[in-house]
Amino acid sequence: MRRRDFIKAIVGSAAAWPLAAHAQQPDRTRRIGVLMNRAANDSEGLARLAAFQQSLQQLGWNDGHNVRIDTCWGADDVDRERRCAAELVALAPDLILAAGTLSMAALQRETRSIPIVFSNVTDPVGAGFVDNLARPGGNVTGFMLYEYSIAGKWLTLLRQIAPSVTRTAVLRDPAITSGNSMFATIQGLAQSLSVEVSPIGVGDAGEIERAISAFASSTNGGLIVTPSASVSVHRDLIIRLAARHELPAIYPYDYMVIGGGLMSYAPDLVDQYRRSAGYVDRILKGRSPQTCRCRRRPSSS
Repeated sequence: MRRRDFIKAIVGSAAAWPLAAHAQQPDRTRRIGVLMNRAANDSEGLARLAAFQQSLQQLGWNDGHNVRIDTCWGADDVDRERRCAAELVALAPDLILAAGTLSMAALQRETRSIPIVFSNVTDPVGAGFVDNLARPGGNVTGFMLYEYSIAGKWLTLLRQIAPSVTRTAVLRDPAITSGNSMFATIQGLAQSLSVEVSPIGVGDAGEIERAISAFASSTNGGLIVTPSASVSVHRDLIIRLAARHELPAIYPYDYMVIGGGLMSYAPDLVDQYRRSAGYVDRILKGRSPQTCRCRRRPSSS
């Protein structure tokens, strides 16, 4: 190669280096809003958020580098969830992660255009968040927490650990679709197991205490706790009441067993946040929420 051509080749390569380096740099910093349904100091909520952030990092999204994550803590309080939803939407993020049904409902009131990935929602179809699980439609997709059939499993397991149970109270929120549907599932199975089923509506702490105490005044009772925001808020009270009245009880969240409850049969809630990061990654890279089918998670005792 002639000296002149060699110099031209070196100069040409050097000129290309900055362009190549620029092409390999990440796009603009993306913005993710996160609406958590727990209090800011709640250990379970912090574990879920950490799992989400760690999975995002493994996928190449680093908070403070190529993504900014803004988190608001709704604490399963309707008014606070709505304020958080409005604040996050006002930031015009590229995407929002919604934790739980209340958070998802609050966000859907605020936007029908910003992509939303939800986690730990019991009935996204019944709540009107998505059209169906295979083709969510709109701007929303995510991970379904339970199928209603799991409620029958709760009754079966309760009878296996406490065969003397002939009466079961079902703690449920009658204001949400899943509360009534899960009660209906339990009621449908109860007759074949010779169990009498009584609903207890989840209200304030005083109402819960009075209802459980009244139910426990007769013998051979058991307790099934179905999922809702109110159950999460009053979880410590419910666990204490079951222990005080010696009611065999099964819970919808594993952290209620960690908190002193007898047993649970439930999905790994933290794992849903890890998996949600995968959907966030796809959407930030150009996928539409409409093409990301909603997923069910298996349960574990």
